[in-house]
Amino acid sequence: MKGIVVKSTGSWVTVRSERGQKVECRLKGQFRIHGIRTTNPVAVGDYVEFEITEDGPVGVIYEIHERHNYLIRKATNLSKSAHIIASNIDRLYVVASIEQPRTSSGFIDRVLVTAEAYHIPATVVFNKIDLYSEKSIILLDHFRNLYLGLGYGFATVSALKGDGIEALRDDLEGKVNLFTGHSGVGKSALINSLEPALDVRTGEISNYHNKGMHTTTFAEMFILENGGYIIDTPGIKEFGLVHFESKEVAERFPEFRELLPLCKYANCTHLHEPGCAVKQALGDGRIDKGRYQNYLGILNDENLDQVEYQ
Repeated sequence: MKGIVVKSTGSWVTVRSERGQKVECRLKGQFRIHGIRTTNPVAVGDYVEFEITEDGPVGVIYEIHERHNYLIRKATNLSKSAHIIASNIDRLYVVASIEQPRTSSGFIDRVLVTAEAYHIPATVVFNKIDLYSEKSIILLDHFRNLYLGLGYGFATVSALKGDGIEALRDDLEGKVNLFTGHSGVGKSALINSLEPALDVRTGEISNYHNKGMHTTTFAEMFILENGGYIIDTPGIKEFGLVHFESKEVAERFPEFRELLPLCKYANCTHLHEPGCAVKQALGDGRIDKGRYQNYLGILNDENLDQVEYQ
């Protein structure tokens, strides 16, 4: 039988068969992604082949089809391992908020850099716009101009009030869409607004820390009425980059990429070298200062290149 993985909780995997049945499965033997150590050999979005055991309605996965892409981050429990968030993604949505709680631009850019590396089109979605002050709306306009100018999608919504929901729902139609973001930005509430029948569990904001409380504990794929899919992911505090070399980071910033051939030195780090086209563009205002600071933050991540390979 063939199917797609819609939930993975560690030792057990839920597969939706071609007939629409959900089957709890386990893995047969060991599966590994060539070249990188991961905590999960099978991920939500994987197309698999499985067979039903004689013991009951339980399946055994014996083949994982080749992925056309996947999203990966540093594992939280093993610093030298990676965790595959999901695979075979048509578009990634970074769900963010300027208030209650505020999402750092550094987090957004880390996710976008990873999406660039794995060739996944990305959209930045700012939720909770009904709560924004005048100052926050000015910042929202800045982000809109910035990310649209870089070629990313951009959307503003209120899961509570319904603003922007219809337009976003149209964007999801017929595609595999992954939602990621900090805890508390309203991912689950947003999914419920997009598809009320799903009734995804939502959490509340901790008043003491003004941070979101974790509700989703593992990635899960939901079917949309319009034929698309949403992959809901656990709220994460930090997005650790893996499978990157320092020299590759600049290539994942679109506004840097077109300038790299103009740098005086082929191995330019865009930090202090003379004749650096990126630094020149920064000085001229053609590169956003915040984006450049986030570039520096990624370079200074001491674990950037410390992932175990096999």
